[in-house]
Amino acid sequence: MDFSLNKVFEILDWTPKVLNSMLSEISEDWLNGDEGPDTFSPYDVVGHLLHGEKTDYIARVNLILHDGTATPFEPFDRFAQYKESKGKTIRELLDQFAEVRNQNLNYIKSLNLTESDLNKKGMHPVLGEVTLKQLLTTWSVHDLTHIAQIARVMAKQYKNEIGPWVQFMRILDF
Repeated sequence: MDFSLNKVFEILDWTPKVLNSMLSEISEDWLNGDEGPDTFSPYDVVGHLLHGEKTDYIARVNLILHDGTATPFEPFDRFAQYKESKGKTIRELLDQFAEVRNQNLNYIKSLNLTESDLNKKGMHPVLGEVTLKQLLTTWSVHDLTHIAQIARVMAKQYKNEIGPWVQFMRILDF
């Protein structure tokens, strides 16, 4: 599929609703299960996405539009949610994520980005030059990656309980 800002917005708008549907009414066992040491639980993923909404995407959009490649992006702390989410309920995280995401989407839409804007470049600290189009596309794919991760992590909680059906459950192979 070719890039479409409207298609990016579809995913970015959809993600808080999906997370709310998946996680708002399930038990702590589902929310806190993970795949072992140094892996994210569904609860951790929501905190991670919220942290990205607050600190990463909009800051990088603004750097690309205003500084181009002159000012590199700040490195993203992929584990900041452990501190920032501490003591918060999943409901609080989901509500805050939905609110901040809505604000961010409204901001991006207010920019009335042109094709020229989408082709502007910024400087990623590891990847080098990236375009605004790539950043926005990555934002939506990042959401999809974490939605899949949540489903996979939850499925793995019952891996040892499904008996011989494990051979048919491809999600458990990842």
